[in-house]
Amino acid sequence: MDSKDSGRRITQDLFSIAGKVAVVTGGSRGIGLMIARGFVESGAKVYISSRKKEVCDQVAADLSKMGTCISVPADLSAEAGIKALADAVAATEKAVHILVNNAGTNWGAPLEKYPESAWDKVHDLNVKAIFVTTQHFLPLLEKGGRAGDPARVINIGSIDGIRVPFVENFAYSASKAAVHHLTRVLAQHLGKRGISVNAIAPGPFESKMTEWLLNTFKPAIVAACPLGRIGTPEDMAGIAIYLSSRAGAYLNGVVIPVDGGISTKPSA
Repeated sequence: MDSKDSGRRITQDLFSIAGKVAVVTGGSRGIGLMIARGFVESGAKVYISSRKKEVCDQVAADLSKMGTCISVPADLSAEAGIKALADAVAATEKAVHILVNNAGTNWGAPLEKYPESAWDKVHDLNVKAIFVTTQHFLPLLEKGGRAGDPARVINIGSIDGIRVPFVENFAYSASKAAVHHLTRVLAQHLGKRGISVNAIAPGPFESKMTEWLLNTFKPAIVAACPLGRIGTPEDMAGIAIYLSSRAGAYLNGVVIPVDGGISTKPSA
């Protein structure tokens, strides 16, 4: 084998997730779908969940044309739904190598009119559900890790949890800051159990959640981005694959902004 072939093999091995079992919550659209598609195309066996059974089933069927994707509809706003998801995966899998906690919601309203109910809804799904989902998947994740290649928990935060957003999404931005710190705390506790915990903080990507924002402010958002564009599905899949592969095996407790440099831009 010449050096070129050897280098290619090493690179492929470093970034391979082929044969791994992954669970992606909120995997039927937006950021979750970008990650699920990237995982499937990279040879992982992927379980996706979302509240709407018809949508979840259809997306899984579409992704299964490229690999293996299984639909497990679940409402993660309640512990019963989280337990049902974990039990369904445990019924067919002995181990889970990757858990992506992506399911989330948003709420925007002026400060004076921001409802208390928004805080409960947003924080229950964006923060508490991540903690409870990780709890329920711990037995499978512990079986998925091995020396030098831990099982992975990837939490989806936001750059709105890093910098102050210009829109009035008070509960959302606070919840994502909480996700980032919960990631650091869990990393300290689960690293000893063969599980790494990291977070991705996306900037602007095309999704249902960002539809209004991009329809209203896209030119300004693009102008504010040092790389001069919004994110693509490949950008999101790439960082998730990196974190899940051998290449990312020594990362633990980090929050990675995927935003083209927006969160590092100096204030005006």
